[in-house]
Amino acid sequence: MPRAEFYLIDKPRFREQPLLLVCELARRAVEARRPTLVLARSVEQAEVLDELLWSFDADAFVPHQIAGDEDDAVTAVLIVPPGVPTADRSLVINLRDRCADGAFDTVKEVVPADPAERDGARGRWRDYQRRGFEVVKFDL
Repeated sequence: MPRAEFYLIDKPRFREQPLLLVCELARRAVEARRPTLVLARSVEQAEVLDELLWSFDADAFVPHQIAGDEDDAVTAVLIVPPGVPTADRSLVINLRDRCADGAFDTVKEVVPADPAERDGARGRWRDYQRRGFEVVKFDL
């Protein structure tokens, strides 16, 4: 059964910069040797995340790139702006306001503290349930 994990941000560190949580999740995925897609909301968000993955932790190395070249298949963490086609991977970190599509085992939904973001997450929660996902929540 596929799994949808919702990470509800509340800690001050992540409230100020929700993409730090994405970096932490990406690092854990690399440590677990799980090739990962990060579905960015925009090209700008993809670029910010690309930079942040280099600098968020001096001791961490998260091999990553923005999708769109010949190295996509061998890069551990692929940041995908809207409209860029990519092959499916077993783990997806979704930053978009609609459910992730494709063939994957686990999707991680990062939900900022903003009330409007929480409302959208509730809709995605119900959509994943309708699609047969096991849905779980983590308060951070």
